[in-house]
Amino acid sequence: MEIEEDNDRYRAPALDKGLDILELLAHTDGGLTQAEISKQLGKSPNEFYRMLDRLVRRGYVARQDDRFILTLKMFGLAHFHAPVRRLVSFATPVMREFANRAQQSCHLAVHDRGEVVVIAQQDSPTYWGISIRVGARISLFNTGSGHILLAFRDAAQREMMCSEQERLDSEIRRPADLEEKLELIRARGFETMDSLQTAGVRNISAPVLSLDGHSLAALTCPYISPINADAPSLSDMEDLIREAAREISVMVGGRG
Repeated sequence: MEIEEDNDRYRAPALDKGLDILELLAHTDGGLTQAEISKQLGKSPNEFYRMLDRLVRRGYVARQDDRFILTLKMFGLAHFHAPVRRLVSFATPVMREFANRAQQSCHLAVHDRGEVVVIAQQDSPTYWGISIRVGARISLFNTGSGHILLAFRDAAQREMMCSEQERLDSEIRRPADLEEKLELIRARGFETMDSLQTAGVRNISAPVLSLDGHSLAALTCPYISPINADAPSLSDMEDLIREAAREISVMVGGRG
């Protein structure tokens, strides 16, 4: 009894309320209305309005018509770090081999809550090259990595990813021709586009795929045209980046 009283001294009612909602939705199929949530938790509907709004805005809960359902965000947070470490450990030797053959740098990126996050970087073995800092967060809409991560997801996942990106920055809007671009990427199996951030760089990106064909990551080479005539060409680079991405897919996703 003394322990319970001591614990009550440090209660955070707003946090408890949010956790109560998450735990309730986790054990409910098909979601619940605000009134149903209030009834099951023994509180008035007004007490949960702001809490539900914040949970929706933060992506832990989704609203479908008048019902609230739990998203997979907590699952993703719980499983994000260990798989990322494994992905990097598998990808690193392949990226090193690619850099040596291509004489260019490369980086590996994943989707995380509406943004593209660089999780691994391999420098060019030559004295020049473009590198992106590990941990850098970039846009889904105007980068090769972002296009790859979107293209190889189903329609519902793409919508969720795009909506998250737009919520992060009210000034960011998905391009009108985005779906058209993504369809072309799926058809050819990779993305190639001039960098919208750095002049003179051609980004070439290929997907690291799971067994079901969904993108786990994007492998990107920020290609700089070399003066050395013996260096791999842009066309060579497209083959090399796709080969490297396929090799990582086999090791990580089990794709043959």
